Amino acid sequence: MVVALPIVPEANELLNRDPLALTLGMVLDQQIPLEKAFSSPYVLAQRLGHEPTADELAAFDPDALVEIFAEPPALHRFPKAMAGRVQEVCRALVGTYDGDAVNLWRDAEDGKELVKRIAALPGFGKQKSQIFAALLGKRYGVQPPGWREAAGAYGEQGSYRSVADIVDAESLSKVRAFKKEMKAAAKGA
Repeated sequence: MVVALPIVPEANELLNRDPLALTLGMVLDQQIPLEKAFSSPYVLAQRLGHEPTADELAAFDPDALVEIFAEPPALHRFPKAMAGRVQEVCRALVGTYDGDAVNLWRDAEDGKELVKRIAALPGFGKQKSQIFAALLGKRYGVQPPGWREAAGAYGEQGSYRSVADIVDAESLSKVRAFKKEMKAAAKGA
């Protein structure tokens, strides 16, 4: 199974064939609609004229990358901060995983190690790391022993909590309803 988000087919195709694009979608998935976050790797590739590598983005001139992110329509609500975050994540991938995002999850001994590896990336806290582990497990078959437990509630089968659970318009609506409910509960607390 693969990601089939409500975004242009070409963006879904990129997410499904390029582990770096998928990772960057997760990086950008904060404070903007998930459709925007997971479409932005495709738009970035269009603006560059090719699909970038982690090595390329890690070494990119920071000011030039900010300009690319800020070009209307901006790739993120906070183009400067997120261009920097993308660059930091790419540098981590280059330094630890030979510049290949798939090495982030390849050969993870178990779910705990998978979440730990993800959480070591810049900007990935516990929740975001668990969501990414759930996305990898539910949609990409990355299922080391204990992955569901390590992903916490996001790993539960039949849940509608995150991007990991979106396969169509109905599941997107259920995820949005869950998030709205959680925000309302947080405000009331």
